[in-house]
Amino acid sequence: MNQAENEYLAHRKFAIQRARSVVVKVGTRVLTTPSGKLDRDRIEKLSAQLCRIADTGRQTVMVSSGAVGAGVGKLGLSSRPKVVSQLQAVAAIGQTDLIQAYEASIAARGRHAAQVLLTASDLRRRSAYLHVRNALSRIHEYGAIAVVNENDSVAVRELTTTFGDNDRLAARVAGLLTDTLLIILSDIDGLYDGPPNDPSSKRIELVPRIDESILSLAKDKVSHVSKGGMTSKLEAAKIAASHGHTAIIAPGHDDAVLDKIFACEDVGTLFLPTEKTIKGRRRWIGGSAKVEGVLHLDAGAAKAVWENGKSLLPVGVKSVKGTFKRGAVVALHDPQGNEIARGLCNYRSSELEKILGKPSDQIGELIGHCPYENVIHRDNLVLTRNGEFA
Repeated sequence: MNQAENEYLAHRKFAIQRARSVVVKVGTRVLTTPSGKLDRDRIEKLSAQLCRIADTGRQTVMVSSGAVGAGVGKLGLSSRPKVVSQLQAVAAIGQTDLIQAYEASIAARGRHAAQVLLTASDLRRRSAYLHVRNALSRIHEYGAIAVVNENDSVAVRELTTTFGDNDRLAARVAGLLTDTLLIILSDIDGLYDGPPNDPSSKRIELVPRIDESILSLAKDKVSHVSKGGMTSKLEAAKIAASHGHTAIIAPGHDDAVLDKIFACEDVGTLFLPTEKTIKGRRRWIGGSAKVEGVLHLDAGAAKAVWENGKSLLPVGVKSVKGTFKRGAVVALHDPQGNEIARGLCNYRSSELEKILGKPSDQIGELIGHCPYENVIHRDNLVLTRNGEFA
């Protein structure tokens, strides 16, 4: 075994050893048969492996697609509906089959499946974000396995544009937990250096950092039942890495894939966490919170925030977009219109309109009070690049 292989094995072992929580995401292509029906044998095999993970004491969460796909198969439809109301109905019909299949398989091994349905807004509000995290912790304490899915039957916007799909939902859920290993089960074996169906393409075993060269390798396939693809899986792995979590994209059709991962076998593609990670409230600000406005900065302010890690002062704000209250999360854009950061704003939008471009010592005179010298303190700022952690 050469040095590179030793290093790769060491990373895998470390990822398994440090994982206190495990989030497994499985997609529609893996969970349904070619005819579109729910693959109950697949759920049985996955459930058995999830229970074995939970038996090690790790908090175990399954983020499962398949509600719409199960509904399509159950109703005998030839394709996935395109009308939102039809999608909602099909998801609701399919969701019952999906959770019943998990419950039957997990209960046979002495545990229970806990259904958790989320929408994007559930993670955007700080209070709801904490409630979801606490609920997942209580589910774990009761010895159950949370089965999370996007609430397709009510989330109209999510049905058409989604969190990005359940890949990114899984990354956000992983971000709620501590020392998490995110496993994304795919219909291919991992990330390849070329088209997966090309015999000359090779599976990439280890990705130390997800950059543009890695993202460019994504080759999405079009499916009538699934909205995901390698691009969204890489973006999910990138989100997880920014939280300090390891991610693995692995073959979902391997009947023992989770067992192999926890045996440190060479399965899938391993993505390492970034050296600089986002924790706690700043993770919520940069990753899950709803952005309620945009502040356009001049070049000096953009440089101070992006390069020097400074707080944002009113003198550097050129314009304000949106109507928001004090404490709202806003995006900061540089003069070229690129998002460079997000943060908690100390002033409501109507106050900002009066003090933008002005020195801090004029705030009290312009709006009658001066609770803060800065618009956003650096402790409440998170650097981003086009909506993702920088």
